[in-house]
Amino acid sequence: MIMEYFFEVGHSFLRNVESTISAVYNPNHRIFIVYLMSSVIIAYVIYKRAKSRAILDEETFLRFLFPKKVWNHPSAWLDLRYFFFHSFFGKFLILGLTAWATTLTFRWASGGIPITQATSQSTISAGAGIAISFGFMCVAMLISDFLAWSCHYLQHKSPLLWQFHKVHHSAEVMHPVSNYREHPIDNVFYNTVLGAGYGVILGAALRIFGYMPSMPTLLGVPLLMLAFNLVGYNLRHSHVWLRWPGILSMIFPSPAHHHVHHSSHPDHLDKNFAFMFPIWDVIFKTYHMPEDNRDVTFGIGDGNAEDLTSCVRLYWVPFRDAFRIMMAQIKGVPFNMSKPKPVQDRKTHPAE
Repeated sequence: MIMEYFFEVGHSFLRNVESTISAVYNPNHRIFIVYLMSSVIIAYVIYKRAKSRAILDEETFLRFLFPKKVWNHPSAWLDLRYFFFHSFFGKFLILGLTAWATTLTFRWASGGIPITQATSQSTISAGAGIAISFGFMCVAMLISDFLAWSCHYLQHKSPLLWQFHKVHHSAEVMHPVSNYREHPIDNVFYNTVLGAGYGVILGAALRIFGYMPSMPTLLGVPLLMLAFNLVGYNLRHSHVWLRWPGILSMIFPSPAHHHVHHSSHPDHLDKNFAFMFPIWDVIFKTYHMPEDNRDVTFGIGDGNAEDLTSCVRLYWVPFRDAFRIMMAQIKGVPFNMSKPKPVQDRKTHPAE
């Protein structure tokens, strides 16, 4: 029995290693090579435009894409180390969690039908089936994005949840792999809520249509998510500023929307929580979009970023601080939750 347990653990570890190494070839990963290349193409357009307006210092596109201010920074290399560390070990804590939450809530929402017994076959016409499939995708992603917005909001507003979410915000420079600087507890919270929400959506769809609709996909990815990943997703965690003009930035997600969220400037704190649809930020008055990125500075400002300087510390420091908060609450004394604090003497820099 013990040998079987260790064999399964070892097998799971090898699967994690294989999944991590092959991430650039998997459309379900954010760093899929096609998503990376689409971001490079968009970055090149931004580079050429900036060069034509003579507002760029970098002489070549390669230097613009890989600036020294990013790759000379210890934070950039910590992200790379943490990507492998978290992918190899952290996934053990969230293995099967989303599927479990989806299965549980689906049974409740469907009126007691197990998800394994639900049918995906319909008797309606092909045209109606396609229309339902597209409609289901739009509604499911809109609801899921609202749940993601809500989770993200709580991660910033709850003192306990913030201790774990601050790991993601502790990156002082960003590149695509910075997307993976997340604490396992952050992953557990997010995956449980999103998985449970999707179970309710599927269960409700079964009751309405009599079957579980599928989403239209390409490369195994829902079309809306594929489009989202292709339109500069990897610039969200980068130094390249891309803002949609006017009201479009309130409707469609842009890298600039997420850059502002990561900024420790006073005007940017606790803004732009949405993942795909900025409209949630507009509705709940958490939307903010400056004209340029001169005031955008990544990191948690004067918080305790100096504690988050290694892979191991990115894991255990949040537990330490969460424990201190709980003890302070028990004793009835105030505790500094290490939220980002504005840095007053900040050098501005031109928009990329």
